[in-house]
Amino acid sequence: MSITINHLTFGYRNAEPLLHDIDLHVSYGEKVALVGDNGTGKSTLLQLAAGLLHPLAGEVRTEGTPYVVPQHFGQYDAVTVAGALGIDRRLDALHAILGGALAEPHYADLGDDWEVESRARAALDTWGLGHVGFDRPMAELSGGEKTRVFLSGIAVHDPAVILLDEPSNHLDSAAREQLYALIRASRSAMLVVSHDRALLDLIDTTCELERGGITRYGGNYAFYREQRAIRMAALEARIGEREKKLRAAHRTAREVAERKQRQDARGSGKAVREGLPRIMMNTVRNRAEASGARLGEVHEARIGALAGELRQARGELPAGRDLKVRLDDTVLHRGKVLVEARGMNFAYGDHPLWPEPLSLLVRSGDRVAVSGPNGSGKTTLLRLVGGGLEPSSGILERAPFTTLYVDQEYSLIDGRLTVLGQAERFNARHLPGHELKTELHRCLFPAGVWDRPCAALSGGEKMRLLFCCLVIGDAAPDVFILDEPTNNLDLRSLGVITSALRAYRGTVVVVSHDRRFVDEIGADREIALSART
Repeated sequence: MSITINHLTFGYRNAEPLLHDIDLHVSYGEKVALVGDNGTGKSTLLQLAAGLLHPLAGEVRTEGTPYVVPQHFGQYDAVTVAGALGIDRRLDALHAILGGALAEPHYADLGDDWEVESRARAALDTWGLGHVGFDRPMAELSGGEKTRVFLSGIAVHDPAVILLDEPSNHLDSAAREQLYALIRASRSAMLVVSHDRALLDLIDTTCELERGGITRYGGNYAFYREQRAIRMAALEARIGEREKKLRAAHRTAREVAERKQRQDARGSGKAVREGLPRIMMNTVRNRAEASGARLGEVHEARIGALAGELRQARGELPAGRDLKVRLDDTVLHRGKVLVEARGMNFAYGDHPLWPEPLSLLVRSGDRVAVSGPNGSGKTTLLRLVGGGLEPSSGILERAPFTTLYVDQEYSLIDGRLTVLGQAERFNARHLPGHELKTELHRCLFPAGVWDRPCAALSGGEKMRLLFCCLVIGDAAPDVFILDEPTNNLDLRSLGVITSALRAYRGTVVVVSHDRRFVDEIGADREIALSART
């Protein structure tokens, strides 16, 4: 049981190919991580491997039916949990037969899978979904619950080929550990797209997808980073060498041309002094010009070859490798009390969200991480801190301060606007158009995407565009409130956002299950929530 991709090329209509001449093989029992920047086609490659898309050229062979854990769930909101698991017809057939219906189609739908209901029930229970019925609409579940539904399907179907697209998104810490254990124990052929560095370090082989193709590294993410750094250092050295040779070639060409010019001038002067006939002087001059032209062509060819080698080497560098985002600091003095809650709770209907009322204090300059299992009210607490909700009981006092609340849907990005239009909305400094476009280009939004609707951007691209807009607006908030900001970010963008928040001298309140991210932005305090049982 394996995945084999040979010379695959794929692109959307009226666009240049997204994937070109891709080769990849994943054997039974092998686990391969697929990394790369947003927009390089990682999720598309998974969909091609699953048979959900078809290549323009090349082939995809999958031995065994692949099981997919998708990154996005919107297309499943109209179905039930049983439908998302792909067992709805079998369950209907089982219940019909047990109810006395003996029609042949029921037996055809069920096959020999008489244990499907008990097996699926046990799988959901294992993932903490004992309260979720098979007929529950997927639209009613949280992001973490939807992810766990699909992960439970691995035990239901026992697939030989597993395709995971950002499987740790929305999962709390306990569910992530359960996912890691599943990956370690699995003997299936597994292809994984993820930005979760702890998960990536569990996988034996890393493949980097770039615009130029795919590169296989024989190790986990830590090994990949080390080898990639060596490769980039060698490439930078090669570029430096080519630049040095090109400068030397230009210098040599200039010196030779100047020396030839002096020689020709001396030869002309000598001819005049010796009184040579005009026809002989013209012959000497023509020969000198022809000799100079040949010499110039030799040096031009040398310079052209070196310039071509330099362009090729620079083309191998990843775009935006030096991308940095610098945010302004808050004007609030450090230590000022911004939010104070005493005996606070919030209720949905008649049911208080937290078993015990909350009391908390947030001061200017704090770095607060909010943790807790799925369903413990982390997002609700962020909205209370930011002023989007009022408590049902207790006291919540907020001082005046500016807030930027980045939710999981990136609602600050208007899907109706183009990329350029979104940047223009934040252009409070009235930067001229060329400067605006320069900032977009620096943040990896080249001219080809300026007219793209923001609705067509990936989650990682929306997050990167949002931070770009903050730079354009030149007005960072007093308080950043971030709800799972690392979901969907590629590893390069994750590094950019991490560096920006680490350097920012303001208040940060964040919900994230990525412990490395929380540590790297300098979180110094944690509010741990527990769910009501």
